[in-house]
Amino acid sequence: MSAEASKRHQWQWENATAGAAAGFATVAVMHPLDVVRTRFQVNDGRVSHLPSYKNTAHAVFTIARSEGLRGLYAGFLPGVLGSTISWGLYFFFYDKAKQRYARNREGKLSPGLHLASAAEAGGLVSLCTNPVWLVKTRLQLQTPLHQTRPYSGIYDAFKTILREEGFRAFYKGIVPSLFLNSVDYAVLGATSKLAAILLTYPFQVQLSVPSFKVMRARLQQRPSGDGVPRYMDTWHVVKETARFEGIRGYYRGITANLLKNAPASSITFIVYENVLKLLKPTTRND
Repeated sequence: MSAEASKRHQWQWENATAGAAAGFATVAVMHPLDVVRTRFQVNDGRVSHLPSYKNTAHAVFTIARSEGLRGLYAGFLPGVLGSTISWGLYFFFYDKAKQRYARNREGKLSPGLHLASAAEAGGLVSLCTNPVWLVKTRLQLQTPLHQTRPYSGIYDAFKTILREEGFRAFYKGIVPSLFLNSVDYAVLGATSKLAAILLTYPFQVQLSVPSFKVMRARLQQRPSGDGVPRYMDTWHVVKETARFEGIRGYYRGITANLLKNAPASSITFIVYENVLKLLKPTTRND
């Protein structure tokens, strides 16, 4: 392996490691708002096992009072696992894609190719992590009112889903997830400066594609006791949401989403940049 190739390989793993650390830190701090967002997104007014919340603050206090810290951190393990893997894989795939596009361009990439690299990385990340996000969503939706036997943890959830619904169930919500992740990461990759990312990313993405987050969450719900899913596919979610809730249904959880993602973006990139600085001297001195 040449010196240049070795250096490039080290840089890829520096990015992956820093991204994984950033993902872990973000989930650890912001997970309660993620629980609130998920419960708002799936609450179409016809779900009996979900309590009604007036707003984000009321949801946080209600969950804390009735379910304790465990409720606020429901699905934390798959959340940490998914976020850590996602950010680690994203920066790895993103760097790989940029290298491939830059081979015949003297190392220079246009903004469009940066965007394409980021979108490609986002799609690959989604394919790799969808099973983890599905389990996280289901654990977050378990409440004391739940009628079906609850999953006892992440391992039990994976095992039960595989036994009761088959492997295909792990890819419920993959269509909106592929689009959502590609757009999320494309916006991220097209923004070159940290300050610009922190100012524009949460609002551009969360206001432009909230419906995809709602669709993904609703598709990933656990089937009822008779094994019939509440929503069959993406188009079914679109029709039923429009029919019973109107345009407002597509924006459920938007407040919790914005409250979560603005500071989450800051945490992610502050941790990412600092871990990267710590790793650079170490790898360069090897």
